[in-house]
Amino acid sequence: MIVLGVDPGIASCGWAILETEKKINKLILKDCGVIITSPKASLGERLCILDKELKRIISGFNPTVAIIEEIFFAKNVKTAITVGHARGAIILTCSQMGLSICEFTPLQIKQAITGFGQATKDQVSYMLKNILKLKELPKDDNTTDAIATGICYINTSKY
Repeated sequence: MIVLGVDPGIASCGWAILETEKKINKLILKDCGVIITSPKASLGERLCILDKELKRIISGFNPTVAIIEEIFFAKNVKTAITVGHARGAIILTCSQMGLSICEFTPLQIKQAITGFGQATKDQVSYMLKNILKLKELPKDDNTTDAIATGICYINTSKY
């Protein structure tokens, strides 16, 4: 099974393609990255960039499911609304491309990766390196979050 993990954002949207074969307990990070949009572009232009780039990624790897981190912002309403716009565009694009959609909260993701829902980013990164048998992870936090989101689905689903 091939999955697309997404850490939604309007300025920086992390993504990761993971492939798994549960029968042989194999998990591979196929590719990952971040979609960057310019703050000078309009909201509509930025959402179009997300759409175009996600379609390119989906077409290249053919995942069957998109796993998207849910929004959790307690204080900054403006940021939550902007991320909400990005999430809507991401969900629409993935649905139009035929992917199933699954969502997890940051707490659920941390719990699935580390066993502790309040884990730090360093703790999550440590576990991701061990799970994927990597020496280093991408430097971008959004990309790392997208990887964790995808692994959360793989670890908790009964596909």
